[in-house]
Amino acid sequence: MTELDLGRALRLATYAMQLALGAITAYAVFQASAGMVVNAGLPFLIALFPLYVRYRYDNQLSPVLSLWIVTAAFLHAVGMLGLYRTYGWYDQIAHGVSGAVVAGVGYALVRVIENEYESVEIPPNLRFVFIVVFAGALGVIWEVAEFTLSELAVIFGGKPLLAQFGLGDVVLDMLFSIAGAVLVAIWGTRYFDGLRSVVDRHVDGTGERAADRDDSADRPAD
Repeated sequence: MTELDLGRALRLATYAMQLALGAITAYAVFQASAGMVVNAGLPFLIALFPLYVRYRYDNQLSPVLSLWIVTAAFLHAVGMLGLYRTYGWYDQIAHGVSGAVVAGVGYALVRVIENEYESVEIPPNLRFVFIVVFAGALGVIWEVAEFTLSELAVIFGGKPLLAQFGLGDVVLDMLFSIAGAVLVAIWGTRYFDGLRSVVDRHVDGTGERAADRDDSADRPAD
């Protein structure tokens, strides 16, 4: 299989999961379940990010990065259909994949900071720590949100919007999220250079679509 064929196969897999997430979200809306809508709708929005970047910034993320982002969202959405409860390890795998994606976002941010401010130069070891801590911090925020919503559901009655399976589950989720972040910090940052480029263009204010720039160039002056 050539590199071009592999890229097409990865993009087809990405599109298939995006369509599946759209179908799951539509099913959740049809069921009128707030919990299902949140657990399916949020991943669906995240899965649309590669398409948003392509439309908004006229920039196509690499097939690997697009698939990585959509897979992380897909695993969480499918998990709420019953896989979380059926297979105890499934939740940890999903958090490991999403932790890796969050670490990649942290890498993109720190590289943009270095690029924007010439006086800022972050040593590789400190960059590694930042990436892992960034992913761990967002993981903690997510787990606190799950726990808070679960407790509110107990107090006021009803089902929690986000699934939460006890303290042991929280610890395992965090360990796998950090493990995913460490793997990205060591070996996987190059896959997120495309995301870094998008953030860099946005910060510089040059993120408008090429078509928009061309249109503006053709307009007469006021």
